[in-house]
Amino acid sequence: MHENIINKFIDANILLNDTAYQKIKTYENSFKLSESLIEDLAPSKEDLLILTGEIIDQYIKDSEDDLYNIENNVQKNKSIPQSKLVSSLPFDFQILRDSSRKSYTNGEIKDFSAYFGSRYHKLKEILQRKKELKTTQTMREAGNMQDLVKVIGMVNDVRTTKNNHKLFELEDETGLANVLVHNENESLFEKAEMVVKDEVLGVVGSRKGSLLIASQLINPGIPRIDEKPMDFSTVFLSDTHIGSSTFLEDAFLNFIKWINGESGDKKQEKIAENVRYLIVAGDIVDGIGVYPNQDKELIIKDIYEQYDEAARLFGEIDGIQIIIAPGNHDACRLAEPQPSIPEEYAKELYKLKNVAFVSNPAVISLEGINVLIYHGRSFDDFAMTVKGMSHQESDIIMEELLEKRHLAPIYGERTPLASEVEDHLVIEDIPDVFHTGHVHINAYKKYKGIHLINSGTFQSQTEFQKIYNIIPTCAQVPVLNHGSMKLLKFT
Repeated sequence: MHENIINKFIDANILLNDTAYQKIKTYENSFKLSESLIEDLAPSKEDLLILTGEIIDQYIKDSEDDLYNIENNVQKNKSIPQSKLVSSLPFDFQILRDSSRKSYTNGEIKDFSAYFGSRYHKLKEILQRKKELKTTQTMREAGNMQDLVKVIGMVNDVRTTKNNHKLFELEDETGLANVLVHNENESLFEKAEMVVKDEVLGVVGSRKGSLLIASQLINPGIPRIDEKPMDFSTVFLSDTHIGSSTFLEDAFLNFIKWINGESGDKKQEKIAENVRYLIVAGDIVDGIGVYPNQDKELIIKDIYEQYDEAARLFGEIDGIQIIIAPGNHDACRLAEPQPSIPEEYAKELYKLKNVAFVSNPAVISLEGINVLIYHGRSFDDFAMTVKGMSHQESDIIMEELLEKRHLAPIYGERTPLASEVEDHLVIEDIPDVFHTGHVHINAYKKYKGIHLINSGTFQSQTEFQKIYNIIPTCAQVPVLNHGSMKLLKFT
């Protein structure tokens, strides 16, 4: 009988995951429940529906009140519209990369070795696609050569000599090399000033005693990509910090009215009509105990209630697929990659039919447009370490991350990194959109065909920001409208 039930769902273009199948199979009247589900939820012939355990639970709960009592087989006239149970089917949204259930580290020495080995080999493979590095030597082989040397290694240390040259130590699995960049070579020296610890780099040069004198420094880099057509719009948010006394609730309510088509001029209304997706790149709530004396700046001092309030606000948004990634203020581990926000803290958010949760970082596809989502904690390390970089111009940092093909290469500084078996922060695929937050300052640039977007904040200037004279750009929402960037202000 259970095989017949599965076939009925297949015929109706409905797929069951394991949890949904088990719930139906063990239900008292599984056949009647199946018929009812197919009748009420069956998509069109062109579409496909994946039925989950959560949808089954919600259907049964609502059915007891609104549809019929299966146990008593009493049919009522009222029916539940499909939109109350599952997301709108026309959305073409896929999660391409998510590390939420891929954490295998125990914090042992072998995990550190596996983590850096994973990073090295992933980036080495990218580097070896470059014509300059098609043939390379190991560090051990390079130590015995006097002519042209080509090596790929991980940067152990970076320092400036007393004569103001750049010297860094490069390592592979066979040994070490000390690489010198002369300050007389201005263009190369400028590039050397961007080198950071733990990145993977290609070097072309020649031996001089114990030194490798560099003539080229080669990042994994990214090619220029062709822009894909977009016949829809996507809204980008981050750092709403709901629960903080500095959360700009009135501005956020104005934003909700706009996205629901209830406010704005004709141009703004037209943009709102085209919005199909909303991405939140972390720090949806302000969290608890993130920094000393934070409780003095909170109006909601319970983490569960903060997420309940977030659910209340985001629950007002209709007909749009919402994707939420965590940040360093959210209720999940601080070490990156961060798994998605746990359901135990955000139960009301998880009940919203149009909300999906992903890890930090994550890669998603919106109708063929690939979006790399990263909260941006590593911006702190780059702003403090690399000459010419600052929180105020996060787009410059984003460019460098793309060129290094890693979201947080510097290990052991302000950005906590988990020593996973695999390094999930390597940028393996080139995105169409790179979306970040964290610094509370909007930024946008088109770089080699990629949209670089930092989505600012809905939190006014904090006491911490006042100390460092950081001026946030508040309630300024970037919208990628048919491939063109628009910035809408809601203050």
